[in-house]
Amino acid sequence: MGRGESKFLVKQRAFLKLYMIRLVEENRLYGMQALDELRQTFQNFGYSPNHSEIYRALHELIDDGVLKRKKVIQEGAKYKEIVIYQFQDYEQAKLYKKQMKVDLDRSIGLLKSAMSEIY
Repeated sequence: MGRGESKFLVKQRAFLKLYMIRLVEENRLYGMQALDELRQTFQNFGYSPNHSEIYRALHELIDDGVLKRKKVIQEGAKYKEIVIYQFQDYEQAKLYKKQMKVDLDRSIGLLKSAMSEIY
């Protein structure tokens, strides 16, 4: 947090990065698959991340040394390549998840407080 700024709630990209890590842990991540899954998961909340948001989150995780890209032939296709994401440094991924847990707990506390005091 630079320039004396404090975080109020978890930012969208940080939230998406957390989900990207989870999907890689479950060995099911290529970009469009992640997009489809997240849209379905959060449909009831009115949240639908777009293509560029997903890829920005993935690219930040690559830049941070957490993930790496790998091209593979799509199952059932002879020549169609897809890019899948794997861990470059799983320890970094676990550290990121641990840091996000603290932020999520804090954000939940703020929201619960607001809900109980206002509603």
